[in-house]
Amino acid sequence: MKFELSHFDEEARLRAQKHWDSLAKPLKGMGLFEDMVSRVEGMPGVKDLKKRCVLVFCADNGVVEEGVTQTGSDVTAIVAGNMAKGNATVCKMAKVAGADVFPVDIGMNVSVEGVRDVHVCRGTRNFYKLQSMTREECERAIETGAALVRELHGKGYSIIATGEMGIGNTTTSSAVASALLGIPASVLTGRGAGLSDEGLRRKVEVIESALKRLSPDPSDAVDVLSKVGGLDIAGMCGAFIGGAQAGIPIFIDGVISAVAALCAANICPACRDFMLASHLSGEPAAKHIFEKLSLRAPICANMALGEGTGAIALMPLLDMAYAVYGEMLTFAETPIEEYKPL
Repeated sequence: MKFELSHFDEEARLRAQKHWDSLAKPLKGMGLFEDMVSRVEGMPGVKDLKKRCVLVFCADNGVVEEGVTQTGSDVTAIVAGNMAKGNATVCKMAKVAGADVFPVDIGMNVSVEGVRDVHVCRGTRNFYKLQSMTREECERAIETGAALVRELHGKGYSIIATGEMGIGNTTTSSAVASALLGIPASVLTGRGAGLSDEGLRRKVEVIESALKRLSPDPSDAVDVLSKVGGLDIAGMCGAFIGGAQAGIPIFIDGVISAVAALCAANICPACRDFMLASHLSGEPAAKHIFEKLSLRAPICANMALGEGTGAIALMPLLDMAYAVYGEMLTFAETPIEEYKPL
């Protein structure tokens, strides 16, 4: 797959950082938010930062058959339906943040009223026994995610957060992360929505067995995704690529979203310029992924809910940072002596 990406404006980023340094406050006093605002200023597709949404990719995972989750796959459809009705956690948070919520069915076992149907197939196969999906199915999911972001950008959205809903997707994301990072699954795999010690051991065993049998190629994210990934991760991977095509920021949510970002960077390294980390997930793989992507998340709240909730939480903080950036007096406008780098 080949994608034509927007050109990140490094000069605009540097001008923004220079403006931060001119404000009448301690240098770098706004920490990671200074870097975040400066990076957004370098993204050419941004028009209206108040036009924002979360794009939630919903899909089911065949590996649930192996007892690696606390709940069954039927919960995916239930929560997706709640999103469509405005009753899910992300909907309540998005209302406060002034963001729209768009749940899409990219591969659920059943269709749900009110959830946009863009499904590639009805759930993935159980990767403990078979490859999750074909390479062609994986590529279709990636291209679908990219197309959805381009479509939303065409409707005026300048900030898009990634979200997901899919029982079993901490298993798929741990498997993909292990394959791409070369770190044992036992180090990267967490309890997801609340597994017991026995459940966690089973989860790791399933992942390790599948990786050994399927031997995904760590240099080829599409191969890894098609063998042990999920359609939600593939769709989000496409969303990050679509953001780079549109030239707008795409917010990384939790560990599953971070895995998708890692896949996107593997496919199109330059799309990393358009990714913004929101929070550091409670899942152990998250810190390893952000280190690989050279990203730092400003929110450390041990969140592990998914749906795009952590990414939505960043939006009001970005608004505050922009209020300082755009409205604060400069040293030249005050009697305060300008701070100098030491």
